[in-house]
Parts: sequence; C-alpha cells; structure tokens
Amino acid sequence: MEKSVDAIFFAAHADDIELACGGTIVNMIRAGRRAGIVDLTRGEMGTRGTPQLRLRESRAAAKILGATFREQLDFGDGGLRTGRDEELQIIEIVRRWRPQIVFAPWPDERHPDHARAGRLIPEATFYAGLRKLKTRGEAHRPQAVVYYLQNYLPPLSFVIDVTDTWEMKMKAIHAYKSQFFNAKSKEPRTFIAEARFLDMIEARGKHFGALIGARYGEAFVTKQPPRIDDVFAAYRGREVR
Repeated sequence: MEKSVDAIFFAAHADDIELACGGTIVNMIRAGRRAGIVDLTRGEMGTRGTPQLRLRESRAAAKILGATFREQLDFGDGGLRTGRDEELQIIEIVRRWRPQIVFAPWPDERHPDHARAGRLIPEATFYAGLRKLKTRGEAHRPQAVVYYLQNYLPPLSFVIDVTDTWEMKMKAIHAYKSQFFNAKSKEPRTFIAEARFLDMIEARGKHFGALIGARYGEAFVTKQPPRIDDVFAAYRGREVR
C-alpha cells in the first residue's frame, strides 16, 4: 500500500490546479503535509501543444509545487466521460492514497469538462467508503470534498492566504510554456495564451486576498461549513471599518 497523503487535488486538465489553487498546495507542503494531483484527461483537444508535451509540463509543475505524486488518467478531453469505469478509477485512487480531503472543481462551471468532473469526483469519493464495494484497496471515505473555483463565483466558504506561496504558484503556471503567453510562440492564439489572462489571474488572487486582509488569496466552497476552532486566528490581521 502507498503511504497516504493528506489531500488529493483532482482536475479535468493539467494546469487547472495550478491556476485555481497552486498556492494552497505549496502551503500544505511547507506545513509538512503530503498532497497529490490527478488530471482526468490528457488534454488532447487543447488548441496548443500536444498531450505528450503537456504531460512533461505537468510533471515539471508538480515538482515546483512539491506534490507527492501526479497521475494522469484518460477520461476524454472535450467530452469527459463520467461512467462507472471512470468512477471506479477514482475510487481506487482514493482508496490507495487515503486522503483526508479531496479537492474538485465547482460542479457549475463554464467548461463542461470541469462541471462533469465536479459532479463525478464527489460521488466517487462517497462510494470509496462503501465496504461492500470491492475494488483494489480497502474502503476509505475522506472527511470532506472542497471545491476550488475557476470561472464562476458562487458564495465563498473560505479563503486561504497564499501571499507567501504566490511566487511558486506562478512559477508552476509558467511551466506550461505551450499553454500560456509566449511572445515567440507560433501556435494559434487562445484566450489563456493572451498576456492579459495572467493579469486576470493576478487580479483574482488579489481580490480574494483583499477579502481576508492578505495580499493574495485562493477561494474555496464547501457544501458544509468548515469548523473553526480559533475565531481570533481566523480574523487575525483584519479590521472592521
């Protein structure tokens, strides 16, 4: 059996995690936690780059973040499959690594692959705890599913201060040289390959940070409120004006 991790971050595509919550992963690693990443598709429908190149880029990004492992599945890009076979693959990953928390895309997202992943992952995570469901690995149900945000903005449950890890987050994003702005690239132009896209990521991080009195933040949603043991620590550094 693999040594367990504290968290698994599931994504439809490589680079989703870096954009949405890369700073949070680095926070965890620096605190002595173990975190893994699972990309559900090869990114074969992406306008720029190739699946092989994106795989190399994702491995480089995972190394920058300090992830314990990164695994790529093949659920189909541009039509992510959510059948029983795909569900069982996620169940086996959850049982193998036994995370306390699973992170998934918010299930009401602009990109259909993100939305499908956001529904598939929580369901598979629940089924992973059924003792009579026989797969490789013993039954295990994480304590929580936490949703990260990409395009749409539902009411937030909490924001994590990533001021100290923002630089590493951006370094991991820049590992995807095929996907983001490169003035010398001859690949077709896309929205995320525009220089202003990374400006928007910066602005979003500053907005979330401002909500908690920090320079940068990453926001999350849960269907049940998180428990706060120290209300003073939760609001440290903020003032009511």
